[in-house]
Amino acid sequence: MLGFLFRGLTAQPARGEAPFGAVTDEARRRSWYVEGAVPDTLDGRFAVLATIAALVLVRLEREGEAGHAASVALTERFIEVMESEHRELGLGDPTLGKTIRKLVGMLARRTDLWRDANDEWTQATRDSLYRGDIAEAPLQYSTGALRELARRLEATPLADLEQGKIA
Repeated sequence: MLGFLFRGLTAQPARGEAPFGAVTDEARRRSWYVEGAVPDTLDGRFAVLATIAALVLVRLEREGEAGHAASVALTERFIEVMESEHRELGLGDPTLGKTIRKLVGMLARRTDLWRDANDEWTQATRDSLYRGDIAEAPLQYSTGALRELARRLEATPLADLEQGKIA
C-alpha cells in the first residue's frame, strides 16, 4: 500500500541478490577459517564477507558506467542483509542506523584498500582480514586465495558477475 513511499534506490531491488549470493558463498568457504585462520566469529565472518565484496566492487569499477549499476545493486543488497541480520541479533532502531553506517564504512575502507593495493597484497590481506598479529602461514594462504579470487573475478564477464557467477 505504501510501497510508492519506500521504493528502493534501484529499479530492480532483487538485482543485487545474485552477486551477493556469490560473495556469500565464497565467504562461507571453510578454508578461510581453517587454513586462513580468520576467527570464526561474527567479526571474522564479516571481515571475509566485506573483503570479498570489496574485491567484487573493485572489479565492477573496471567496467566503468556498465559496472556502476551492478556495483550499486550489490552495495544495496549488502546494506539490506546487514540490516536484517542485525535486527535478528536484537538491534533496534535507535542504534541500528549507526551500526549499519559503521558496517558500510568498513566495506568502503576495504574497497579503497583493495583499489590501492597494487603489489602490496600481503599487507592488504592483513589489514582487510585480521586484527592484530597473524602467523605467516595463514596470512600467506589468505593472500594467495584472495589473489586467486581476484584473478577469477577478472576472468568473469560482467553479465556473469551480475548473475552471481564467478569463473
